[in-house]
Amino acid sequence: MSLETHELSELKSKIGRNPTSTELQIVAAEWSEHCSYKSSKKHLKMLPMTGPLVINEKGYDSGVLDVGGGYVVTAHIESHNHPSAVEPFGGAATGVGGVIRDILSAGTRPIAIFDGLRFGNIEKDQQARWLFKNAVSGVAAYGNCLGIPTIGGEVEFDECYQNYALVDVAAIGFGKKENLIKNHANKGDLVVLLGGSTGRDGIGGSQFASDSLESEDRSAVQIPDPFIEKLIIEAVLEARNQKLIHAMKDLGGGGLSCAISETADALDIGIEMDVQKVHTRESDMHPDEIMVSESQERMLIVTDKIKLKKLETICKKFHIECSVIGHVTSDNQMHVKKGKKTFANLPTDVVANATLLDLPSKKPEYLKTIENEKKLKDISDYSKTLMNLLASPNIASKIWVYSQYDHEVGIRTVVKPGGDASVLRLDNGKFLSAKIDGNPKQCYINPREGAIGCFEEACRNVVCTGAKPIGMLDHLQFGNPKDPEIFWTFLESLKGLTDFAKDFKIPCVGGKVSLYNETPSGPIKPTPVIGVLGLIDKKPLIPQKISENDCLVIIGDTKDEMGGSEYFEYIHKFIGGKCPTVVFSESKKNMKSVLEVIDNGLLKSAHDCSKGGLAIAISELCMRNMIGCKVSLEKVPGEKLDVARILFSESHSRYLLSFDKKNLKKLEDLLKKNKVSFK
Repeated sequence: MSLETHELSELKSKIGRNPTSTELQIVAAEWSEHCSYKSSKKHLKMLPMTGPLVINEKGYDSGVLDVGGGYVVTAHIESHNHPSAVEPFGGAATGVGGVIRDILSAGTRPIAIFDGLRFGNIEKDQQARWLFKNAVSGVAAYGNCLGIPTIGGEVEFDECYQNYALVDVAAIGFGKKENLIKNHANKGDLVVLLGGSTGRDGIGGSQFASDSLESEDRSAVQIPDPFIEKLIIEAVLEARNQKLIHAMKDLGGGGLSCAISETADALDIGIEMDVQKVHTRESDMHPDEIMVSESQERMLIVTDKIKLKKLETICKKFHIECSVIGHVTSDNQMHVKKGKKTFANLPTDVVANATLLDLPSKKPEYLKTIENEKKLKDISDYSKTLMNLLASPNIASKIWVYSQYDHEVGIRTVVKPGGDASVLRLDNGKFLSAKIDGNPKQCYINPREGAIGCFEEACRNVVCTGAKPIGMLDHLQFGNPKDPEIFWTFLESLKGLTDFAKDFKIPCVGGKVSLYNETPSGPIKPTPVIGVLGLIDKKPLIPQKISENDCLVIIGDTKDEMGGSEYFEYIHKFIGGKCPTVVFSESKKNMKSVLEVIDNGLLKSAHDCSKGGLAIAISELCMRNMIGCKVSLEKVPGEKLDVARILFSESHSRYLLSFDKKNLKKLEDLLKKNKVSFK
């Protein structure tokens, strides 16, 4: 039970009586930070959420974008941080399962998974290694069993995640616009629970995720079963094709409590349900446990009496249990019974809408001096430094991770993981490019500019495949929001993302806020993770083999902004300095120019400069093509800097293009016409 004293008295005054124990459990789940977003919801409204391609419907758990030709793409991002820190395999696996059901609940087929993983220092910390190994196995096991390709993601290590894990999972769905579920319900419609049985696993999971992780509550971690999920996907899509679904919601955080109250509230109806009708895994479960269990692989479907028979036939065919647990009423109440006896009877708008907080914020003390650079010791051997950086955990190849994932199942993957962004083939002749990016080191030094940088990096990555960004997902992960300094960093990140999204007209189509990410040694660094979706009308830039005498062009200026760079933090163990900032006008010009150059078929490959800077970007290009290259540092555009800074600065908006010498004139003319800085 995690209602605070003032929340309890507020609940009493709203319903005019003392709540029952079941009502307390239901409200505690729905009013938890994890489900209600009570600290952040007020502020999230600043993000632009509409646009020419965005389809908004009530009650969707994922964002929907119109990609033309009668097709839509859906996207969503979720986290499973607390559970993964306690039980990494199951926590990461159920994270995948949950986000897949969010995609399914709009009536679209999930076609791709992305995972963003963060752990402590794996070079020194055994616990971090154990978490890393098992979280990767969990993502791989679940996605591979479902037959959905895991096509991208990122892995990062930082001391701030010691004894903890951040597991972000994003998913993409695809379907026909006409098949989207238009959530609606009429009085007398039936409420059906479909899929896995309800057990005692995951009880109080959303409250567990809304506290800092001091105790290891394993009962709050759900148990994954990808095979049931696979059957649910097929059954739901068949029911969708036969138009049997009036409304649908997946059971995620808060279990039945949230699914029932949120569905009723979104559709302006009441729901009466009987806990005895819920198929359970254990025979002696109390109504309170049934209402807040977060057992996995369950969907809530609203249908009518006539369609029920067909729905039951489909469930039988796929060997999935389904039970009619209640019906739709017109009184806007959530009525929970066991047989004849009432255990809870609450107005749905009270349950589904926790009172939003307006938390105080103040600029953290540490930011006053963080940009001051200290004198670092000189480097005599640049080759050695470059080798050290290439071997550092944040830069080294992640093939150990993604080789465990099936990234080709479903035969849509045109550009595979390991490059800038992955690309999927769509049925309307277009292609979808996608990438997720985060950079807690830079967000710690400057939360606003750091968050913008993550957003721009994800955009650069999809632009390198020839895609124009059409939508973004944000996942905002911070420590305890009741600490004004932490809340300030959250607001700053959000303001930065909002400015960039508005200026570049990239709507936010979905997101997640995860707070209370604290370890015994303190809060994590601000960790916004940004996913960007890009659309390619003609054909993607598939990297071609680079051969001798090909040319290398860099677009964008290299500046003296080393704060949060891998060079400062990994080589010099120094946290601080000025973090890279994005100049919107330059960023836009460079993006537009790279897309134009790709469109004109002038390139062999495009690669963005990010972690580790120019030296790393060029090394990656050479290693991928098994070739060497000669670079004149004095030609690198930007300020006159010392060698280390030119090599390792992580300035944004920079692209490395490789092409055949015969295209040099055309390329130069085009870039000069667009007035971009290049050499």
